[in-house]
Amino acid sequence: MSDFRVGEDDFEVDGAPVRLLSGALHYFRVHEEQWAHRLGMLRAMGLNCVETYVPWNLHEPRPGEVRDVAMVGRFLDAVRDAGMWAIVRPGPYVCAEWENGGLPHWVTGPLGRRIRTGDEEFLAAVERWFGALMPYVVERQVDRGGPVIMVQVENEYGSYGSDGRYLRALADLLAGLGVTAELFTADGPEDHMLSGGSVPGVLATVNFGSRARESFETLRRHRPKGPLMCMEFWCGWFDHWGAEPVVRRPADAARALAEILECGASVNLYMAHGGSNFAGWAGANRGGALHDGPLEPDVTSYDYDAPVDEFGRPTEKFWRFREVLAPYARGPLPDVPEQPPVLAAPASGLLSSFTAMGGVLEALGGPEGEFAVPPSFEELDVDRGLVRYAVTVPGPRGRYPLLARGLRDIAVVYVDGERAGVLTEEQPCLAEPVAGHARVELWVESLGRVNYGPLQGESKGVTGGLLHERQYLHGVRARGLRLDVFGAAAVAALPCGAPGGGLPGLYRGVVEVSGAGDAALELPGWTRGFVWVNGFCLGRYWSVGPQRSLYVPGPVLREGGNEVWVLETDRAPAKPLVRLR
Repeated sequence: MSDFRVGEDDFEVDGAPVRLLSGALHYFRVHEEQWAHRLGMLRAMGLNCVETYVPWNLHEPRPGEVRDVAMVGRFLDAVRDAGMWAIVRPGPYVCAEWENGGLPHWVTGPLGRRIRTGDEEFLAAVERWFGALMPYVVERQVDRGGPVIMVQVENEYGSYGSDGRYLRALADLLAGLGVTAELFTADGPEDHMLSGGSVPGVLATVNFGSRARESFETLRRHRPKGPLMCMEFWCGWFDHWGAEPVVRRPADAARALAEILECGASVNLYMAHGGSNFAGWAGANRGGALHDGPLEPDVTSYDYDAPVDEFGRPTEKFWRFREVLAPYARGPLPDVPEQPPVLAAPASGLLSSFTAMGGVLEALGGPEGEFAVPPSFEELDVDRGLVRYAVTVPGPRGRYPLLARGLRDIAVVYVDGERAGVLTEEQPCLAEPVAGHARVELWVESLGRVNYGPLQGESKGVTGGLLHERQYLHGVRARGLRLDVFGAAAVAALPCGAPGGGLPGLYRGVVEVSGAGDAALELPGWTRGFVWVNGFCLGRYWSVGPQRSLYVPGPVLREGGNEVWVLETDRAPAKPLVRLR
């Protein structure tokens, strides 16, 4: 067992100063069978520590329904086996470009703006969650022979709020649950962020992508003593659907990393390896200087332009970082691990079995109800997925505009069974007016809850009502379809027929593979939806780009037949083909 502590000027292990050279690697964005390889890649780059968030909503999708929190312990054991330290960031809010910033929809829906404050109901939910999570962290702390050296209090709170009592309550809660590892906060290098997000007596760190000296000078105004650390060195960035990909030049990133180390600081690369937003867990941002503008949903890939790419391969940035980090290592760096096998030969298959969306909803959807006004996704207990809203436009009446006020996020609309168009938050009114009597259906899809800024936690669905001309339409029937209901047995029991007409629905088929390994899945001609391979949800695809294929981890594929499901939510191609390469 080692004694790790925050010294007056440095981090110390057994009384000797140590530099933390850390990298972010999120266990939930990497297939578990690939953890060891990715950790080996980080070691070979010159890192001695790994940082991970813990997303609450992944592990508690419904109140009291806690799922596989032991995964956190298994990951920390893998970190120990790799000979590295661990930094754990349990939130309860994590941002991470993750759905709702990691907060469960069943918390943010009813509590609204009371989230991330000292509100008693919010803190009670956090206490129950931490009570389930923290034993897996506590028993793996460094003073018990484990890898955990630091635990974060909240996350970038100074960018959101100013409730110091809330932060103090979280710090006390962690200590009361047995956390003896060093507590810390992480905020942007601005006075209001550091003053709003720090806790007296708790180490403060800063997040930035450049200008290290200026950032640390700002930190020193608030904390004259203590180790310097950039907890998030943004060496890359994430991408949004419908936007150009963001790339940071390797030479520029390497210079910025060198500047951090020349300041005598420790560092955590965000991200060292990004991985993937499997199972539709990608979050979203709001544009504009105040983060309250148009929705910007995050793509499925979380490659992040990181030094270790989504496939686990070293990039040019990896080699440049390795050169920068090598002089700070204790001894020679390990060799770069052998790369995992890749798919030996391209493969393709037609998805010849089809179930229309109505049939999928009937078999797998939640309970249907009638409501005076459209209920939100939160009220229907839908975290990731769709809601079908059905309403009657009474008649006889003339042709008037149909408006979905406060639509979040996108809706395919049918009038008397015929596709009438697609509505969005920016274009919530049907192009063609609707005359009554008519039956209208809106299949509304969440594109990811906001994970950062003042609108984090906002509801999904038709949040402002359905209007025909200026008149609200009441008596709305609504039914939700969650992504996590798509299990093998449930899908096998669906009624099915031959696909035709490019209709939305669930398409199924088999792709024969020879030489299984890491692969990319392509969906030529498909519009928008979700994909499963052998029951493993790869995440969302969308023809707007910039992402054109989905990463398939090698452990998901098998020799011979591989079952593929595609849930198309808009328009499918006439030839429902998928390709692996």
